[in-house]
This record gives sequence, C-alpha cells and structure tokens, in this order.
Amino acid sequence: MLRNIRSDTSPTIAGDAREALAGVVVESTYNWYWLVDGLQEHGYAVHLANPSAVKQYEGLKHTDDSWDSFWLAHLLRLNILPEGYVYPKEERPVRDLLRRRTMLVRQRVTHIFSLQSMITRNLGINMSGNAIKRLTGDDVTRLFKHPHLVLATTNSISITKFLKEKIRLIEEAVLSQVKLREEFEPLLTLPGVGKILGLTIMLEVNNINRFLKVGNYSSYCRCVKSERLSNGKKKGTGNTKNGNKYLSWAYVEATHHAVRSCPYAQRFYQRKKTQTNGIVAIKALSNKLCRASYYVMRDRVSFDQEKLFQS
Repeated sequence: MLRNIRSDTSPTIAGDAREALAGVVVESTYNWYWLVDGLQEHGYAVHLANPSAVKQYEGLKHTDDSWDSFWLAHLLRLNILPEGYVYPKEERPVRDLLRRRTMLVRQRVTHIFSLQSMITRNLGINMSGNAIKRLTGDDVTRLFKHPHLVLATTNSISITKFLKEKIRLIEEAVLSQVKLREEFEPLLTLPGVGKILGLTIMLEVNNINRFLKVGNYSSYCRCVKSERLSNGKKKGTGNTKNGNKYLSWAYVEATHHAVRSCPYAQRFYQRKKTQTNGIVAIKALSNKLCRASYYVMRDRVSFDQEKLFQS
C-alpha cells in the first residue's frame, strides 16, 4: 500500500511535485519490489514500513486507507516510523534463486521422509535417508509385492532424483555468478557451513552492520523464543513468524551437520537433549551458532569452537 507523506512546507505551484514530498512510505507486503524500485528510480525518498511493528490506538472504531496514510505520515514526521531494510535491487535475483533452492530441498526431504514412513508401515523396516536415496527400481520390486506400492515408491524415487538434479543446476548457476565477499569468508570456518549455506547467509544478511546487537540478529534469524510470561507462567506467544525464515533454516541445517562433525557441538546437543528434547536441543545449538556467526561476520574473525562452548 502506497502512502504519500507531505512535508510541513507548502508546495510551490511551479516545479516538480516530488520536491514537496518529505518521503513516500510503502508498507512491506509480499509485492513491494516493483513499487519501491519504480519510486527510487524516479528520485523519491522511499521508506519501507514494517507493518507488524506499526501500532495504533486499539480503541479506534473505524480505520481505512486514508487514516492509515495519516498515521504513517505522523510516524514519519516524528521520526519514529518502524522501517524495514530495502534490499539492493541488483542482488535480489540470485538471493531469490537460492530461496527457490531451499524450497526444492524441503520438497525432496518431504518425499524421502514419506518413503521412510511407508516402508516402516508396510515392512517394519527402519531405512535411513541415505539408503533410500540409493534405492533403484530393482530394489523396489524386491521390497514390495503389491503393484500399487511399487508405483508409489518408484514415483517418489523419480521425483527425488529430479529435484536433486534441479538443485544441482541452481547451485552451479549461483556459484558461477557470486562469491563470498571478504567480510563473509570467515563463515566457512563455522561447523556445518559450506559454500552454499555461506552464500545463503551472506545474501540474506547483505550487511551485518544493520543489526546493532547480536540479540537483534538472533531474533531476526528466529533463533530465540517468542513467548509472554507472567509469574513464571506462559500467557501467550508473540509473532513467531517475525524474522527471516531462510536464515532460520540455514542455521538449523548447519546445526545438523555440526552435531555430526564437531565434538563440542555433539556434547552440547546431547546435554540439552537429556534436559529437554531433540528439537529444543537443535534450536538451542542453532542459536549459539547464529550468535557466533554474528561476531564472525562483524569482526571478520575465524570461528573459535573452544570459546563458544567453553561454558
């Protein structure tokens, strides 16, 4: 939604009308790209408002677009408008391509999990994900006798192979077009972070200095709790979807690799798992990696696992 903001000075009759505007506020909806880009190309000062952070008096009986425009103008005039980050136009395509890769990876994992459950239900066999990835048509006919089960399994296997090929093509295209910038190269020293995850983090963050504190970054990555407590009791939750879901996925993905490859991470995970459960332990470890990566990117230093897990 477009909101025009007039300055306090009265507009002149002659001259460009944009000179009479202190700024243009655009609410950060799913389709703001084209509008913000067009306004900036024509020289307007654009402010991307964060709708979830814009608060109004809850006792209002009636609101509409005109009232919302007035309220955003008032916030901008007072210099208290909650603003989002306008991501550079040139880097959006490759970032969105990696986001599409994330979607394909999730779809592939969904098919693998579905095959696992079907094999367990019908045969009582616990087959690992790696074993399922190696299944062939002959293996399927030996496992199942019913033709419908064979058809369902072969279809899922063909889909996972198709998705794997598409994921590979996306990775090749991204690696040929963009490389880790100097300030993000230390990300590769974190356990579980390779080139693709490093590029994912770099392209989603773009500029680590836009986060004033490590807590701001951890919250943006959805690595912290979102709940309201009173007298030790849970009274509700906040906006759990507020933040970047792609960074949240990247750190959870890195955490799963770290649990398998880093002894310090393994011990932390096992200790947390005995106290709570596996899901909470993974999120707790992903939060530690997220906070560590903030300092790695900000200070441009290598990851120190002993310093992170010394407690």
